[in-house]
Amino acid sequence: MRAEIRFCTAPDGTSLAYAQHGRGPPLVRVATWLTHLELDARSPVWGHWLDRLGERHTLLRYDERGCGLSGGPVGALSVDAWVGDLEAVVDAAGVDHFALLGVSQGAAVAVAFAARHPERVSELVLYGGYARGRRVRGEDRREEAMLASIRAGWTDADATFRHLFSLLFLPNGTPDQMAWFDELLRTTTTQETALKLFAARGAIDVRGEAPGVSAPTLVMHARDDRVVGVEEGRMLARLIPRARLLVLDSANHILLADEPAWEEFVSALHAFLAVAPPAAAEPATSELSPRELEVLELVADGLTNEAIAQHLFLSVRTVERHLSNVYAKLRLSGKAARAAAAAAFAGRREAARGP
Repeated sequence: MRAEIRFCTAPDGTSLAYAQHGRGPPLVRVATWLTHLELDARSPVWGHWLDRLGERHTLLRYDERGCGLSGGPVGALSVDAWVGDLEAVVDAAGVDHFALLGVSQGAAVAVAFAARHPERVSELVLYGGYARGRRVRGEDRREEAMLASIRAGWTDADATFRHLFSLLFLPNGTPDQMAWFDELLRTTTTQETALKLFAARGAIDVRGEAPGVSAPTLVMHARDDRVVGVEEGRMLARLIPRARLLVLDSANHILLADEPAWEEFVSALHAFLAVAPPAAAEPATSELSPRELEVLELVADGLTNEAIAQHLFLSVRTVERHLSNVYAKLRLSGKAARAAAAAAFAGRREAARGP
């Protein structure tokens, strides 16, 4: 998946990086701290999110201030500052009315934005979120333990201390996913900024704003989430008028591609947003997700599954799964499926070049 990265400026002067891909009505994903616009498309942790969210929507995403390609924090970190960042991004992208997705800490920002700008939010979807930060909900000892682990080893080549975060966020992750996430932590932000961001999360409290949300709202939460307990998701659903709650059978704070809860999440999101799949009359390759097209492009370039896995930072099993989906969507089977799929992509590429 390739998306042009652009930059805008927050009200306090902070540079914010954002990107769009996909097709369909706009879906804006509020930034969280563990993302990177250049790396996420090839990520075994975030890649499938971008693929599936861009299937039926034009997904607008951005790196949080101090993270990824966005500039370092300027001034205080707060819900007000994060809402200002979201306002700057959607204005720069020219998106006036949109569905809003908030994941983890991004859920609180999404709630505040939806309450303050009801005319701009068509639907609100929250996953793994909370209305009150750790210190507000009395988890001071847990917060101090996490801050201590950031101080102890955020930038070390040895990922031991960062791995504590990975175990909490992805308890059912594969070794490849865990290793990638370990490295993402120190790649996306500095130790100093990580400490500031994590501490600022603890002070979040949007309980007073949640009842002011008027957009239809779907709250989803993993039943055994170790980062944010499911009771916090239930609280959000109680606070937001007429919100629906869906508890997913997972322990992962970031849902992974191969778990049933991920497909349930995607199905629920599509049904809630009521967006039809792409028209069948379009060329067959248009049915492929951005990640499937990326894998197919590398097949057309002659790479083996092992080489594709290495190039995209995926497991070979994940590459094989993407290719199985490609063959099914292109209605191909048998020994010639790989060659036929490569030929289909070559035809698409030639058509794109034009005369």
